Formats: sequence, structure tokens, C-alpha cells
Amino acid sequence: MNSKSIPWQAGPLPPTLGGTARAAATPLARIDRVPATAYIATMALRDILILPDKRLRQVSEPVKKIDAGIRKLIEDMFETMYEAPGIGLAAIQVGTPKRIITMDLAKKEEPENPQVFINPEILWISEEKAIYEEGCLSIPEYYSDVERPAQVKVKYLDREGEPREIEANGLLATCLQHEIDHLNGVLFIDHLSKLKRNRVLKKFTKAAKRAAE
Repeated sequence: MNSKSIPWQAGPLPPTLGGTARAAATPLARIDRVPATAYIATMALRDILILPDKRLRQVSEPVKKIDAGIRKLIEDMFETMYEAPGIGLAAIQVGTPKRIITMDLAKKEEPENPQVFINPEILWISEEKAIYEEGCLSIPEYYSDVERPAQVKVKYLDREGEPREIEANGLLATCLQHEIDHLNGVLFIDHLSKLKRNRVLKKFTKAAKRAAE
């Protein structure tokens, strides 16, 4: 998810008509890089797939074993996400169809808070809705309001393979849903009207053709 797309942190969302809450779409600052550690030297930036790359529509496979290859992938995803910069990234966005998400929602002045969600699965969603302006590293420089459930409950594995559950609201709930969509071959533009979606697809298809010339 693009770091410029939504506010860093959402407080209590005021109710409006229809049970929908609206979050302020304020500009975002660049995320600070992860401080140097022993493993940073082994990290590598990976290319981010851009619309209309067909791989973005691929449904990712569950991770069966958290081995050295998966750990390296997670490290590379963080390096790529921070460099972009972004606040969330799915493995398929760097061309690897595995059900892995990296995320860091820390504000610029706060310590980094890298989070990993392996094989995430939504267990419950609220009836209440929230609207955020979303963007995507795979659809650069395009932003639009998206309505999603305001709260979710998600089960997942941490980077050690331990089962976890999390109840999320606000920004975290939005980001989790956005990134889990990626794992299922769904993009945030799929939540828009057909007219808006077709305009975006046409724009990026033309850009890809020009780049290939």
C-alpha cells in the first residue's frame, strides 16, 4: 500500500449516514528506513509489479514452511517497501505468489514497527464501514476513496511460524484488507465503479505499451 494514500493513524471515526465513517485524507510523509542490523546487508530491493502486469491477478499460494528462502523474501520485501516508500506490501507485488504481507504503520517520528503476516485469513468483518483514500505501489500516483469494513479479525502466522490473531480497526484494518486482497488477485481499483476502473486500466495499459516501444 502506498505511504501517500492514507493517514498515518486514524482516531475514532465519527459516524455518518448509513453507518459509514470517513477518515481524513491528509498528506503522508516518507517512512523512515529500518535501522541497520546484521541482516540488512543480505537484503535486496526487488522490482515491484505495475498494472497491467497479469501476475497481479494471480492467487497466491499458502506458505507451507518458513525456511531460509521465506525469511530472505520477507527481508527483501521490507527493504523494497521502505525504499518505495510504502506502508504495506504483498509478496505477489514483487513477483512471488506466496501469502505473505509486510507492513509498518509507524509515524515518521515513531520507532519503526515492522509487522509480518503469513497466510493471513479474515475471520470476521464488521457491519460498520469506513472510507479511506487508498493508493498502491503497483498503481503508482493514483488514489481513490474506498469503502471497507471498519473492523476485522484476522488469523495469521508470525515470522516464527506461531499462530496469531489480531482484531484491527482504523488504518490497520484498511491496510490488512488491502494487502489480503492482493493475495487473492484483487486490486483496490476493483472496489471502484466500472467507469473509474476502466479509466485506470486504460491509462496504465497505454503507459506499459509506450515503455515497451
